[in-house]
Amino acid sequence: MTMTSVNRRDFVKFLGGTLALVPLSSCSSLLKTNSISVKEFKDLFPNKADDLVLAPGLKYEMLASWGDKINDKETFGFNNDYTAYFPIDENRGVLWVNHEYPDPKFVSGYEVGMARTKAQMKKEMESVGGSLIEIQKDTSGKWSLVKNSKYNRRLDGFTEIPIIAPRKIEGSQTAVGTFANCAGGITPWGTVLTCEENYHDFYGEKLHDGKEKKGRFGWDAYKKRSPHHYGWVVEVNPFTGEAKKLTSIGRYAHECCTVTKAKDGTIVAFSGDDKKDEFIYKFVSSKKNSLEEGELFVGDFVNGKWLSLDINKSEVLKKNFKDQTDILIHCRKAGRLLGATKMDRPEDFEIHPKTGDVYLTLTNNYSNKRPDSLNNYHGKILKISHPNGDYLSESFESSDFVVGGVETKMSCPDNLIFDKNGNLWMTNDISGSMMNKGPYKSFKNNGLFYIPTSGPQAGEVFQIASAPIDAELTGLTFTPDEKTLFLSVQHPGEKSPSAKKLSSHWPTKDNGTPRPSVVQISGRLLDELVGNAQG
Repeated sequence: MTMTSVNRRDFVKFLGGTLALVPLSSCSSLLKTNSISVKEFKDLFPNKADDLVLAPGLKYEMLASWGDKINDKETFGFNNDYTAYFPIDENRGVLWVNHEYPDPKFVSGYEVGMARTKAQMKKEMESVGGSLIEIQKDTSGKWSLVKNSKYNRRLDGFTEIPIIAPRKIEGSQTAVGTFANCAGGITPWGTVLTCEENYHDFYGEKLHDGKEKKGRFGWDAYKKRSPHHYGWVVEVNPFTGEAKKLTSIGRYAHECCTVTKAKDGTIVAFSGDDKKDEFIYKFVSSKKNSLEEGELFVGDFVNGKWLSLDINKSEVLKKNFKDQTDILIHCRKAGRLLGATKMDRPEDFEIHPKTGDVYLTLTNNYSNKRPDSLNNYHGKILKISHPNGDYLSESFESSDFVVGGVETKMSCPDNLIFDKNGNLWMTNDISGSMMNKGPYKSFKNNGLFYIPTSGPQAGEVFQIASAPIDAELTGLTFTPDEKTLFLSVQHPGEKSPSAKKLSSHWPTKDNGTPRPSVVQISGRLLDELVGNAQG
């Protein structure tokens, strides 16, 4: 069923272009109409309705929701995040979707105060990882799930995945399960990278000094697993489901892994550790069309240098680690020993299609234990430039592209994507515990934003969508013709006190249980913003 973009009882009536939206229409030479008004946007956004609210000229339709059957044995997982599209032909393709973490009260029926059973943990373990689904487009342009396609399959907390490393890790070269799958990337050879972020929540953490920390989900009670088997970048063939865990890019809370090529064709990947005061990394491959071997660097943003994590190039690393694999398992300690720059939660990287610059979101960094003057509540988008556009250079320059705050109408930037003309699309992630409160009150619900990177309005932020209550928008993916934008609506109703007392009912219209879902967005405004509009 088609969902309307605006509820007319709650929001401003469409004005039909009597007042041109000068900032939006002038921010891109691609926008060919003056049909959207300033008032429409100001009245709609920010917004705190329990709906996916879109700017006039956009509409959304459902594509897949938690619990949808994808074949006779498997269902679409929970908390969909990153998406990646792989065409089969003009009207068919395979969509990869991350499933980051379970919400036990919805997934397994576990609630605070109960004793979590192994049966409940099994349901949680089956809800994470990723889904591969075939989707097809009809004559109207609408996409739909092809049920029982030969491509439809799940990777979850039980999937056995080989670990690509020079030696066994904790006695094995096979990991059981992938989870905490946040963002990712696509390789030039047509595989998807899914990144294990907050892995410590599931089987805990084992530090370099031997200290161990328990995970909040307590899955050790089901089956004890080594924390060192998680926190990696996982490479998946979207057409077969074959997967492998890559240790070469290091182990930390990966938000994403963005792959590009240097001028000589060398494969280079960027990834960040999405935790307060952690680091940014660059990987340079030593093999063609492969991420299995190479050299990992960590960022020194004070001096604009990439610092090698190669054990043979550093006496301090030789003194503190037994081998290169030991360094890769404990990147955080290695980075500190080298003097890498602590960053404000590095999240998504994207490469500008025209300039080659690397854009990066730094979400925020704050603590109730320190004064406001030392807190970074709103984050920023950072731009990294290499000399002569050479990603192999060990030096770089960085500059602020957009700094978050009330003035810029942006807070807590998270996921990014560029369209073909170099316009930046961004979603943000104000945590559910802070949304509509304190320094975040004026921003209301999380949203989707459009930011030109060139022209007179470069760096100006325009909100074009607002998420349901408690949700964040993630997983931005354009179809090849950029007529459709796939978007994940993650964790609606996450702050519900219980499964019976709900803060959100999206996308149901009958007070039902909220369901994380992937939607498809289209319409004349999308065409105008990406340059597909005619006339």
